[in-house]
Amino acid sequence: MDFFAHQDRARRRTRLLVVLFVLAVISIVAVVDLVALAFLGFGSDPEGVVFSPELSPDAFRESLPLLIWVSVLTAGAIGLASLFRILTLRNGGGAVARGLGGVMVNADTTDPQLQRLRNVVEEMAIAAGVPVPQIYVLEEEDGINAFAAGYSPADAAIAVTRGALRTLNRSELQGVVAHEFSHILNGDMRLNIRLIGILFGILVLAIIGRLMLSVRHGRASKHTAAIAMIGLALVATGYIGLFFGRLIRASVSRQREFLADASAVQFTREPEGIAGALKKIGSAQAGSALAADSEEIGHMLFASGLTRRVLATHPPIADRIRAIEPGFDPAELETMRTMQTPAAPSEAGVVASMAEPRPAVEGRPSASSLDADRIVGAIGRPDTAQIQVAARLNRAIPEPLARAARSTEWVMTVVCYLLIDPDPEVREHQLLIVAETLGSAHERQVSTLLSAVPSLAADLRIPLLEIAFPTLRRRPQTELTRLMDLLDRLIHADGRIDVFEYVLARLLAQQIQDTIAPTDAHGAGTARISGCEDAIRDLLVILAVHGNPDQRAARTAFAAGLASLGMRPRELTPIGANDWPDRLDRALARLDRLRMEDKQRLLRALIATLKHAGINRTEIELLRAVVAALHVPLPVLD
Repeated sequence: MDFFAHQDRARRRTRLLVVLFVLAVISIVAVVDLVALAFLGFGSDPEGVVFSPELSPDAFRESLPLLIWVSVLTAGAIGLASLFRILTLRNGGGAVARGLGGVMVNADTTDPQLQRLRNVVEEMAIAAGVPVPQIYVLEEEDGINAFAAGYSPADAAIAVTRGALRTLNRSELQGVVAHEFSHILNGDMRLNIRLIGILFGILVLAIIGRLMLSVRHGRASKHTAAIAMIGLALVATGYIGLFFGRLIRASVSRQREFLADASAVQFTREPEGIAGALKKIGSAQAGSALAADSEEIGHMLFASGLTRRVLATHPPIADRIRAIEPGFDPAELETMRTMQTPAAPSEAGVVASMAEPRPAVEGRPSASSLDADRIVGAIGRPDTAQIQVAARLNRAIPEPLARAARSTEWVMTVVCYLLIDPDPEVREHQLLIVAETLGSAHERQVSTLLSAVPSLAADLRIPLLEIAFPTLRRRPQTELTRLMDLLDRLIHADGRIDVFEYVLARLLAQQIQDTIAPTDAHGAGTARISGCEDAIRDLLVILAVHGNPDQRAARTAFAAGLASLGMRPRELTPIGANDWPDRLDRALARLDRLRMEDKQRLLRALIATLKHAGINRTEIELLRAVVAALHVPLPVLD
């Protein structure tokens, strides 16, 4: 199952979840109405008997308006409670991590375990072509566990327990992180957030019932008894609903864990990594249990955070290991329990055992890297070669720039640095713009970075932006808006827009928008290719022409892209040098609403266009910006 199929599956499961939620609400409302009918039949005895079992048809008709109000109030309470809980999580995955006591990994950390975690997460993100998630550690948790949370890759966070960092070696930690990236890339996170809201909404009746049961009155009366009975009925109704909510969550979650485990093996090509992590969970005394209350987010965890086995959100550990290693014998866990588990190696030990990083080398991507089947298959599922390329790129970023990208004080400076022109006159003008907008301190910081690293290899620019993004997200929204205005002025300082300037501005704007309004980020719409042909032609023309002075090659590339989509041939009409950014923005806004299967077809057409136009770095960067605007993660191309 490729990325596009996973996204469609997530959308179908979301629709199914909505249907199940509606059915659960209807069932709960029906039960509450029955309770209300019972109480309407009771309490009307003139002899003073509180409970009378009869309710006549006339009394039912008289009570019908009240029952309608009870139904509306019950459904409204559940719906509003669910909406309220979902809105409290609008700040992204970091809010979930902090709610469990998570602490963000500092940029200047000297803890080798945290450095190793950061390296693994950054490498996986660069390989997958998504922004680096915010990284949290659950310091007080001795169990081996982790989770990913958020609405989209742009607002995602990954949290790992301190127990996992202490116990797992690098290969095992990489397997756990790859498992969580599978949830990020395959659209599971948004479904997880909605599950939290739905379960909270169903449980709210039980909470109201508890409050009613806790009411104390000065003397016993039939009103006190009635309130207590209503409270007891609401508690029972709420917990019946919660039971079915947990049943839904378990049925949705269990199969996803097998799929995420399989994806982790495909990412790393090291089945012993994730299998080793699962074995350590199965044999460790603390296992994967969390001290914090993990009931609400249990379905998001790498392994079960509770000891409860009824309606468990995860398959048994032995079954997960056996799916990875068919010959696994559960008795191996008992053997491991009797042995002293060795401590995980330090980051220094890990680095020493690795080959020296190769410097990044600029050049043309190979033709094999633009094989359409390979790229489509790798989206959401980067392989070992791509992870190794990402690791080399990450290590090749000069240390002054890497430190600045992870610093809240320097991160905006790094983004400005990426746009500084080599021409001395234009550079001087740009530095003045930085000083006017951000202040002289930021201008000096840009100059400091330029002195330390006068030029940066082209293939390191996007990876640098990706590792800067988690820190950039921590800046206030007003600063991010001001930064976008500043970038626009820096880009236009020389009177033209080159491809990289467009790519950087487009990627940054997309990620900032998805961070500010994560619930609005979407992966697919309902539009079809047949209704967006003008936008597609504009996109293919721009991609065919850029970086190709040979107009004949550009026409051939344009025709190849149209043929891939089965569209009628058209004469290539070049778009003006000053018009193409706006035309491309308008085209991408329309094409982002395509269905997932149509986005896959469009991606194949883009690749066909590039292969016929001649592969170069400019077009690859433009392709990355285009695909990101379509909310499709393009893996690093080796």
